[in-house]
Amino acid sequence: MKVINTIAALQMLLKPVKSAAQKIALVPTMGALHKGHISLLELAQQKADVVVCSIFVNPTQFTDPKDLEKYPRPLEHDIQMLEAAGCDIVFMPAVAEMYPTPETWHIDLGPAEFLLEGAFRKGHYQGVTQIVKKLFDAVDPDIACFGQKDFQQILMIRQMVAHFDLKLEILSCPIIREDDGLAMSSRNIHLSAADRQHALILSKALNYVHENFDTKPIAELLIDAETMISATPGVELDYFTIANGETLLPESDKNAQNIVALVAAKVGQTRLIDNILLS
Repeated sequence: MKVINTIAALQMLLKPVKSAAQKIALVPTMGALHKGHISLLELAQQKADVVVCSIFVNPTQFTDPKDLEKYPRPLEHDIQMLEAAGCDIVFMPAVAEMYPTPETWHIDLGPAEFLLEGAFRKGHYQGVTQIVKKLFDAVDPDIACFGQKDFQQILMIRQMVAHFDLKLEILSCPIIREDDGLAMSSRNIHLSAADRQHALILSKALNYVHENFDTKPIAELLIDAETMISATPGVELDYFTIANGETLLPESDKNAQNIVALVAAKVGQTRLIDNILLS
């Protein structure tokens, strides 16, 4: 496994891969890796000849400086995990490498940018698409793998890909959960033992909606899920919605093709998101 810190060195390393017409997959991460990230890597390995995993804590997507400051950065642990998983290349640039000069970035990501996470973290998806475009430019991958847990993020990245007419495939990879149902997240490290137990209500509420989707009206399911979460100590609900998976607007038609339930809540001091596909 090669660990690379500059775009120039990365592109030099990938040049013979391109020349041989081999497929390249990119797995963009902010580090603090867990089994969910490794599942992305494993899918990438099935789809491509060479896998590049990037580790970069991107400052432009953090709407709260304190959140950026406390974001976990266990680099040695991450490198060991990637090596054990058979990753080919780790791209680990400094901030100055990705942002050598001050720049402005704004593209039209459509109305969904301002819903859900976009409403709570204004400007977040501009920062996400800014760094993902930079990573795509650096790697020029055929495939990029992202986790379904960040459902809205994948929609925004697909919008960005369409905006620039980029020729690559965006893969959405299933959520990986702990044995008790909690969605794996780099932020889970901040949960106290009590928070960890309280956080389980998020996946329980999503599963409840999934199990009862065919028999109960959407309005009733929403009330039930919100009641379950609000009754849990230490959990402050930001939103629970049953939405159209393309627009993220509330969905009222159960026969729609793409329906997803999404939740975000603060558990103790840690903000968590989760979702489940309903159709």
